[in-house]
Amino acid sequence: QVQLVESGGGLVQAGDSLRLSCAASGRTVESIIMAWFRQAPGREREFVARISRIGDTMYADPVKNRSIIFRDSAKNTVYLQMTSLKPEDTAVYHCAASLLPTPGTFVTRGSYEYWGQGTQVTVSS
Repeated sequence: QVQLVESGGGLVQAGDSLRLSCAASGRTVESIIMAWFRQAPGREREFVARISRIGDTMYADPVKNRSIIFRDSAKNTVYLQMTSLKPEDTAVYHCAASLLPTPGTFVTRGSYEYWGQGTQVTVSS
């Protein structure tokens, strides 16, 4: 069992930066695959970024080159650092975790068993 608690969302202006946090409990962040997804009003939840057990990362095209996902083992927390925020980044951002041992890209919702409640990010123009 893994529990995830997100924080760090808020109201920012276009061009600003933001760091989202996902505190995990129940497992160490190095032992699980962790990801960020987001869901805008009226839209499907979409993949943003993920970090594997060995630390390799993957990003969705809309956030590539302006986002970094990383983890802090001492705090058992995964972060999503986003820069150059755009109004289209407005969404509820959810942290997700997977214990699945099977290989894969882990960019789909179905790859993850555990989810946090989400944190709202609103980017004004």
